[in-house]
Amino acid sequence: MTDRAAIVEGKSLPAVDAPGTEHFDVLIVGAGLSGIGAAYHLLKHCPRKTFAILEGRNASGGTWDLFRYPGVRSDSDMYTLGYCFRPWREAKAIADGPSILRYIRETARESGIDQKIRYGHQVTNASWSSQDARWTVEAALPEGKTARFTTNFLYMCSGYYDYAGGYMPGWPGMDRYRGQIVHPQKWPEDLDYKGKRIVVIGSGATAVTLVPALAEAAAHVIMLQRSPTYIVARPSEDFIANWLRRKVSPRLAYGLVRWKNVLLQMYFYNLARRKPAKTKAGILRLAQKDLGPDYDVEKHFSPRYNPWDQRLCLIPDADLFLAIRSGKASVVTDEIATFTETGLRLKSGDELQADIVVTATGLKLKLLGGMQVSVDSTVVTPARAMTYRGLMYSDIPNLASAFGYTNASWTLKADLTAEYVCRLLNYMDARGYDYCTPRRRDPSIAEEPAINFTSGYIQRASDVLPKQGSKKPWKLHQNYALDMLALGFAAIDDGTLEFTRLPSANPAMKLVSEAATAR
Repeated sequence: MTDRAAIVEGKSLPAVDAPGTEHFDVLIVGAGLSGIGAAYHLLKHCPRKTFAILEGRNASGGTWDLFRYPGVRSDSDMYTLGYCFRPWREAKAIADGPSILRYIRETARESGIDQKIRYGHQVTNASWSSQDARWTVEAALPEGKTARFTTNFLYMCSGYYDYAGGYMPGWPGMDRYRGQIVHPQKWPEDLDYKGKRIVVIGSGATAVTLVPALAEAAAHVIMLQRSPTYIVARPSEDFIANWLRRKVSPRLAYGLVRWKNVLLQMYFYNLARRKPAKTKAGILRLAQKDLGPDYDVEKHFSPRYNPWDQRLCLIPDADLFLAIRSGKASVVTDEIATFTETGLRLKSGDELQADIVVTATGLKLKLLGGMQVSVDSTVVTPARAMTYRGLMYSDIPNLASAFGYTNASWTLKADLTAEYVCRLLNYMDARGYDYCTPRRRDPSIAEEPAINFTSGYIQRASDVLPKQGSKKPWKLHQNYALDMLALGFAAIDDGTLEFTRLPSANPAMKLVSEAATAR
């Protein structure tokens, strides 16, 4: 039997678009790092497909356009955060936000993808019709109007957090504080912090980026953390990469360094999971070296959890440690009792004076941009679905979602997802299938959390994130090499995807489809 996947013959009704409705073979939602990458792969691997990108904001770049706080940068090297198809050519491997934004926009402009973006289109609803084998997608426009599109395949590249605002836990006394409270996700362009006393609440990637950047001009910056985070220093420039670029072509150098970094990431992650105590000791030893022999590393940089139970924080050129050692910044490990008129009172009784308080308290997660999804007039909740290969959802047809790694660079998985989506589209075209749906047929597969992290933002979103399964293809690898094999080379017709072919109105086209299936 040539086709091992389930094939369903659906019912066909004439598909008529409503007035003003535009149709595309593929609709991509989100013009950030993932969306631009997805569009490039479509152009390369599915050149006959029509597509558009719907972007809710008025600019491309996603995360890298949204965040404007001082020092904003990647916490992954650009040889793995960059696209597989476009070499990173700048000297710094740990790049600043504006450089990453420029890289994304140049990629879009050079490929003509920027002409495919519809700005100010905030997707609110997506409704699937099995009779028509297409999605109807509604997007809110700035003037209160609604744009409507139909598409055969919906590709969500809208990220996983709420762009409207970050997480703000709230503390007693905030209303009486006379200083300024700022969240990094809503950083004021005109904020003057020169010579000011600043307290940054948090110890994650945003906090460790902000503190050394603010310390360059502030009177003093305190990083106030409830508990420590693992922090690892790395050089901002990759010596091997810069040397290779002088010896071989940029594309070859990029590919070699990309694999070098992928393998190193995999090695250290697996080492941390196998030997957490040894890994922890090594991280703390390196921190002690940068902070000096008298610094209390055990109190301020020794977490209660094992390495990679939460994501590690990367600091380029040990900038945070150097700011602390110079006296421009300091770390306080305590909890907030209340805000006062002039700062914060801690549970220990200590008080911190602050002209500005920055609440680097994390993200609010939002799946699929918060849009409402319905299948054949029934509203479905993707968070209650199981993820198929980490990119599709059980019982939801012709929909894929880009979701990157938690233990490596986001784009590594986003690139693999885009390549798989193109393989899937070409496979269906060759066999005359109109849509495919992941089906849970094995009752022995148990549900597990999609992301096995203890981080606060993950735990807060346990009811938002979908589940993964206990067996492949429902189980996530979090391993680039394994995913490359599974998504790039494994059979599309794996027995889990159910393929449906609508009866063709054109008998000749039906014969072509049947011949393709027979082959």
